[in-house]
Amino acid sequence: MIKNNILLTGPPRIGKTTIIKKVIEAVDFRCAGFYTREIRDRNKRVGFMLQTLDNKECVLSHITQSGPRVGKYGVDLTCIERVGVSAIEKGITHKKGLIIIDEIGKMELFSTRFRSVALKALDSEIPVLGTILLRPEPFCDRIKARDDVEIIEVTFANRNILPEGIVARLT
Repeated sequence: MIKNNILLTGPPRIGKTTIIKKVIEAVDFRCAGFYTREIRDRNKRVGFMLQTLDNKECVLSHITQSGPRVGKYGVDLTCIERVGVSAIEKGITHKKGLIIIDEIGKMELFSTRFRSVALKALDSEIPVLGTILLRPEPFCDRIKARDDVEIIEVTFANRNILPEGIVARLT
């Protein structure tokens, strides 16, 4: 069976989002969805920004944010549901290209709407490229066990060659 969906996993700061950005830059077809990036203040990470591929953004989490907590960060569920979920839905609706979900992780999993649309994207005929939590977590473990999902662990040894291989597979 050809696996329609590719999910990268690995420890924090190994380069998963960088790989996704390189793939987006290299493909010549439409991509929809989102990626996350760090918010830094005086060289310290203080939160995460959710950035859609059509240039909408919101603060996903921040050390000063209220809401559900992941470590020192408060998570903004409105950001996930209004901006992140909408970006994924847009990819599903267009029925062509590539859906980007960076990431299926602890912060995003607080949202039942996010969980639902992530599964809908994986079930669609449009390929998904995303990242997923490395550690065991029941929802993520069910996704990792799907027949239509290929899990690629990003390491220091393979992170520089992965973008080219993923692009070749998608084109």
